Formats: sequence, structure tokens, C-alpha cells
Amino acid sequence: MSSVSPASPAESKVRTVFRVVSGNFLEMYDFMVYGYYAHAIAKTYFPSGNDFISLMLSLSVFGAGFMMRPLGALVLGAYIDRHGRRKGLILTLGLMALGTLAVAAVPGYATIGMLAPALVLLGRLLQGFSAGVELGGVSVYLSEIATKGHKGFYCSWQSGSQQVAVVFAALLGVILNRALPAEQMGAWGWRVPFLIGCLIVPFLFLIRRSLKETDEFLEMRHRPSIGEVFASLAQNWGVVLGGMGMVLMTTVSFYLITAYTPTFGREVLKLSSIDTLIVTVCIGLSNLVWLPTMGALSDRIGRRPVLIVFTVLTILTAYPAVQWLVANPSFGRLLAVELWLSFLYGSYNGAMVVALTEVMPRAVRTAGFSLAYSLATTIGGFTPAISTLLIHETGNKAAPGLWMGVAALCGLAATLFLYRTPQAREQYKAV
Repeated sequence: MSSVSPASPAESKVRTVFRVVSGNFLEMYDFMVYGYYAHAIAKTYFPSGNDFISLMLSLSVFGAGFMMRPLGALVLGAYIDRHGRRKGLILTLGLMALGTLAVAAVPGYATIGMLAPALVLLGRLLQGFSAGVELGGVSVYLSEIATKGHKGFYCSWQSGSQQVAVVFAALLGVILNRALPAEQMGAWGWRVPFLIGCLIVPFLFLIRRSLKETDEFLEMRHRPSIGEVFASLAQNWGVVLGGMGMVLMTTVSFYLITAYTPTFGREVLKLSSIDTLIVTVCIGLSNLVWLPTMGALSDRIGRRPVLIVFTVLTILTAYPAVQWLVANPSFGRLLAVELWLSFLYGSYNGAMVVALTEVMPRAVRTAGFSLAYSLATTIGGFTPAISTLLIHETGNKAAPGLWMGVAALCGLAATLFLYRTPQAREQYKAV
């Protein structure tokens, strides 16, 4: 008789969640690494003789990947709603891997000229196309395997895996900055994290291949065609736009406190690279605490109260907090402000992700979620570039706090719109 006992249901759920969010980890890891090393990438691929212009070009290419997300959401989202959650998650991982390899391996502008930035842009566009449905595919999968009354907690691990990527990428940056002189980091050291991302890919493919299809998808008697998916999305355009408004708060705040922090700390606050990366590690850990905590709280009290409270708090406090930071920049103030913004982001997003899966019709759940998320990210993903431009044009170093407050206002308006009637509140009720 075999000595190996079967896994308990709880163990099986944990393993399934791990396999599902693994690709989400890679997607966010790649985006974070680009954001962390935007300055080095600017010098390698976008030399212009003007540091501001080079940095803006680098950050604009970072944002360009988000422009492909709506297309990926429509094409790949329709594919997943038609052919299954499992097949779609494997496909998106493959596309993400190709994009990562392109950014990691392309020689610099000094070697191949204009072909270098063109290939980097192509890699970012491919990453964006894949990421357009990765978040939606993962979130829908988690919502469909969640035990009753725990959807918020389960779905929070979609964002939770992103925070692991933030911490891992930032810690790797700290190690590299301590191990290599600044000249070597700028010349070639920044490529190391991208290459490590490529090395992770085979392992992720191996564990994702073992995923099973969700019972909820298998129980669907009718699998919509791509045309039917598009028609349903058109019929539910109000829900998609409302979802976009909710997600805008998430994407702006997330990229502000993670991808933009090293650049903001170094270029605007004049702090050391290691200090800003250490702060980013702390942000990732803080996010990882608040996301499942508030996801579970939303299972208890509903999504709407959590969403309203934390959008209002963000509107009232984001700009004053950043003003206090820039008035007298220091490591301690940067850490304190970023942890507060992390609390706002993590608490809001813990309820938002599951709310977005609940407001979408089941037949087009992946495509609808992904389209709403991707449309918001085409704006929020440009947060590092928008923040840099706002500071440059206004001279106000606290301008990124205003940008976060505007995004929170959109999130509040969208929440009130989607939950505007008692019937809607009951329909989306979590418990």
C-alpha cells in the first residue's frame, strides 16, 4: 500500500491558488523591473543628450505596453471565455515569456541603432497584449474555485502574487546595487533581473500545466463565440466603463507606490537608490498584508463599504501626505508616506478585484473583467510618466499625490454608479 496520503481539500486549494497566480507573479515582476531600471534603460536604448527626454522616452515605452492591454483583453479574453480558463492561462504565460526575452536580450542603441528601441517597444507591446487578460484570467479562475463566502479572500491573492513580485524584484535590486558599482549597473547589471525572469519561465510552465478547468466553466452549457462575447460586451458597456473607473484607483496607486518609487526617490527627492528600493520592499510586504485582510473583510461586510471608505480617505489624504514628504525628504518620511499609501491601495484593491468579477455577466466574465481592467491600465500604467511630466511642468514635487486623488475620485464615482440601487447591491452581495 502506498505511504503517500492524498492531499486534503485545503492543501489542494493552496496548491491550485499557487499554480494559478504563478504567471501573475512573472507578469508583475517584469513590469516592476522595467520601472525600477527605467533610468538605466533610458541611457541604453534612448540616449538623447537630455536626461529628462531620455527618461520620458523610457517611461513612455513602459506605458506603451498598457496600450496593448485592451486588445489583449478582447482577443484573449474571448478565447478564454470560449475555450476555457486553463488553456488561456498557459497561452498568456507563453506570450509574456517572449516579451521578457526581447527586453532582456536586445543590444543597446550604441550597437544596433534605432533597431534597439524598436525591439524593446515590440517586447513591451507583446507583454502588454498578454497582460491584458492575465489579471482577468487569474481573478476569474480564483473566484470560480473559491469556497462559499470567501471569494474576496481568494481573489485577493491575484494582487498578492504581484506584491511578492514587487518584493522579490526590489530585494534583487538591493543585492545588485550593493554587489556592483553604479557604472556596471548602468552598463549591464540592470539586465540581470530580466534574465532571471527568463530563467523562471520553464518552472512556471511546468506548474501551470497541471491546472484543471474550473467546475463553473465546465457546467456552462453554452460556450459563447467570439462574436457573441463582443456583442455581450457591447450590451454591458455601462458595467465595463464602471469597472474601468473602479480599476483606475488601483492602477494609479499601485504603479505610483511601486514602479515609480525608485525613480521618484532618486530623481526628485535625491535619496539613494538603495534607500528607495528598501522602501519598495516594505511597500510590497505591506500590500501583501492588507490585500487578503481587506478581501476577507469585504466577505463579511460587503464590497461597497470598503470601496467607499478607502476612496474617500485617498481623496482626503494622498496629496497632503506627499506634500509633507517633499517638504523635507528623508528615508523615514518616504517610508511613512509610502506605507500609508500602501494601506489605502491594499485595502481598496482587496475588495475591488472580487467586486469586478461579481459585476460581470458569467458568459463574458473574463473578457469583461479584462477589458475594464485594461482600459483603466492604459491610463494608470502611464503613472510614472504622468508623474514625471506633472512635476516638470508645474514645478510641484507633490503633484503625484494629486494624480492619485483624481484616480480615487474616479473609483468613488464608479462604485456609487455600480452599486446605485438596492437590487444591484443584493446582486453583487458577497455573503
